Amino acid sequence: MKLVKAVLAVSIGAAIAAQSMSAVQAKDLTIGFSQIGAESEWRIANTNDVKAAAAKNNINLKFSDAQQKQENQIKAIRTFIAQKVDLIGFVPIVATGWDNILREAKRAKIPVLIMDRDLTVSDPSLYIAKIGTDSYTEGRKVFDWLDDYIHKNNVKPRNGGDKINIVILEGTVGASVTTGRGNGFNDALKESPNKDMYKILASQTGDFTYQKGQEVMESFLMSNRNDIDVLFAMNDDMALGAIQAIEAAGLVPAKDIIIVSVDGVKGIFQAMMEGKANATVECNPLQGELFFETAKKILNGEAVPKSVFVEEGVFSAETAKEVFPTRKY
Repeated sequence: MKLVKAVLAVSIGAAIAAQSMSAVQAKDLTIGFSQIGAESEWRIANTNDVKAAAAKNNINLKFSDAQQKQENQIKAIRTFIAQKVDLIGFVPIVATGWDNILREAKRAKIPVLIMDRDLTVSDPSLYIAKIGTDSYTEGRKVFDWLDDYIHKNNVKPRNGGDKINIVILEGTVGASVTTGRGNGFNDALKESPNKDMYKILASQTGDFTYQKGQEVMESFLMSNRNDIDVLFAMNDDMALGAIQAIEAAGLVPAKDIIIVSVDGVKGIFQAMMEGKANATVECNPLQGELFFETAKKILNGEAVPKSVFVEEGVFSAETAKEVFPTRKY
């Protein structure tokens, strides 16, 4: 008995290892997965990759689209628990409010694996691990690229002042990726020896959507048309919407206003090739294979890191044409 307890203490998912081992070997695992929605080109690619990886790995995938509502995700997770799935995966639409439902999963001895976004819980053991990207590092990469670009190209403020004025299109309020990218960008700016030359003029949520990105950028331009030097959009879809607003205002995107965003979808590569965007920091949505590989390890009682990250790069307009044919999303 002491040996069994010791194994349980050090092996993630070992409480269900006996019943799951045969499931893994028999390739008939049932996994419930709740996606936040289809708000962007990136999210659709993420969903398609999860579904393709499930089929490739002979996983019986129970998929739920939360349509941007946390209550729908909680309902889906509760349904997965009632269905006695082998493992639950989900992309948390916001960072908080998960303790109760994850306790239900833990009582049912169903391990939970999150994807893409982080969450905050009172007990870290309520979920096993996170598969995804490092949003904080993405935010730092945005500023680092911008600072380098400003100096290499000797960019001056359009209004003749002494500050490079930045506007920010934030993501969904309360989402960990919004917080991470914002904190990463701001920390890199504060730590920069050039920090005094930058000013954040305005920052507002565009909810990660093309339409909201366009609407908020229109608002920014109405208030500060001649003062904006840089747009940092926390995802490409908002950047693409903002480009429409910038052109409608009679300005030239990527020239009058430097545009750098995050995701690395084909749409922003097309914009870069057309000279309408400057750079994108990759946030890789192709996480399905890593997710199911990790899920199998958990169900076999193997220990896995708390955070498992996919690889990501930084791409500029200068390299867009060369890189574009290799993009999968």
